[in-house]
Amino acid sequence: MKVEYTTIGTPIKNEEGKIANGIVYLHGWGGHYNSIRRIADIVGLNKPLDTSKFFIISISTLGTPNSSCPSSTKLANKFPKYSIEDMVNFQIEFLKAKFDINHLKGIIGNSMGGFEALTWASKYPNYMDFLISLVSSYKVAGQNYALFKFMNRIIENDPNYNNGAYLKPLTLATKLANESMYPYGLSSEFYRAESNENMDLAMDMMEEEGAEMDANDIVYRNIASTSYDIEDIISKIKTKTLIVAINQDQYFPPELDAIPMSKIIKNSHLITYDSIMGHIGTSELTKIEKEINEFLKEFK
Repeated sequence: MKVEYTTIGTPIKNEEGKIANGIVYLHGWGGHYNSIRRIADIVGLNKPLDTSKFFIISISTLGTPNSSCPSSTKLANKFPKYSIEDMVNFQIEFLKAKFDINHLKGIIGNSMGGFEALTWASKYPNYMDFLISLVSSYKVAGQNYALFKFMNRIIENDPNYNNGAYLKPLTLATKLANESMYPYGLSSEFYRAESNENMDLAMDMMEEEGAEMDANDIVYRNIASTSYDIEDIISKIKTKTLIVAINQDQYFPPELDAIPMSKIIKNSHLITYDSIMGHIGTSELTKIEKEINEFLKEFK
């Protein structure tokens, strides 16, 4: 299978010749390998994710354009349906095939990437030394479930959808589906303070991004997300875990997701902070750089 990825830092090998300092970064719903730029402020020499000590691998996960997905394989609706666990296994197989890695120093997952990271640690609790979950949860429920379903209904109700066997891009449907996410990515305070003109421009930008998306890619990813629920196995996580949440996050409010999750995962530490950027406020991790550095110091 095709895998798009990038690496940052230098691998350090142990006595067995295996890479001993590998960290995998897992991106969110609309991201890809380059989404690691979201946490760029804590990556680099003498930063919490010190590139002289860690070898960071950022992968475009299963279902993402330029890795294996309905559009890149040209299989369209014949591409196999996949789950969050399949996305994890896709990355495990890649790490073994490309780098001969079967154990990681750590895994960092942002949003949907957190679904993968938490599933990974639940299913394979000895695979990593640490786990960092950024603005994520142990299940998709409530408005998140409704939003994913709504996005798929926009696409599936396009008269040319044809159960995913469409002959031409469903541009209007993908534009509207992507734009429907706009009201939730930032905080309520941000939207209230923003001018209507700027909101119009931002929504237009979301439409433009949606025009470049493939309808089956969206539908498949949303099916994987709506079926995500590891509440019954998340207690199996035994690796040291840092749970990071943002108080103004509309997708995963700490009181509904991060706080309950921190009580279930025994070896976990919870950090919450304020960001008017809401869910995408992980671009402001410098606000908790000291705490992240403290968490990571024993792994360097």
